[in-house]
Amino acid sequence: MRRGVAAALVLLGPALVAGCRGADAAPKRPVATASALPGPSSTEPATVTAKGTFHPAATAPPGTTAFLYDTSAATASAAAELTLHSAGERTTVTLAVTGFQANRTYGAHLHVNPCGKDPKAAGGHFQYHPEPAASSSPSSNPTYANPRNEVWLDFTTDAHGAAKVRAEQPWALSPQHRPQSLVIHEGGTMTKPGEAGAAGARVACLTITY
Repeated sequence: MRRGVAAALVLLGPALVAGCRGADAAPKRPVATASALPGPSSTEPATVTAKGTFHPAATAPPGTTAFLYDTSAATASAAAELTLHSAGERTTVTLAVTGFQANRTYGAHLHVNPCGKDPKAAGGHFQYHPEPAASSSPSSNPTYANPRNEVWLDFTTDAHGAAKVRAEQPWALSPQHRPQSLVIHEGGTMTKPGEAGAAGARVACLTITY
């Protein structure tokens, strides 16, 4: 008899939990912080892809998700495809670009806001552990501005202006904490204190839609 009761409780467990979540007396769940973020929700896609052909920002129509800020840095057909894949406690990011200047190094990072006509619209770099002191300005402290805490995708194009790069991070993204755009910069990313994460002017931006 006891075994039957125990089995019934096990079967009812998920339903009881679901019901309790909506009750007023339910205990408050801890708020996620940068040091203890949940993994991707089971209802969220494990893989997200953003791609587009960059449109000159000055003439970009409403709804544009890929902006080109420096028309001298890429051709009119410049395009990018970005894929983010989170599984377990790891995130893999791949970037493929075409139509940029040949044999040139560009900086590329994931940023906190969607793109806009203004290059600054994308905000600062996405950081898994955000730097508290950089809440109102871009982080340049290498303790936080580094390729382990951020996602750096610097690339050097081939003779045809194309490149492909991959980054692997030891943490997973979540619906509550994830990047909103890819920004491509005019030069490679610097690492010294006071300039860590800087890579020059913003050349292009691709919004990530989840």
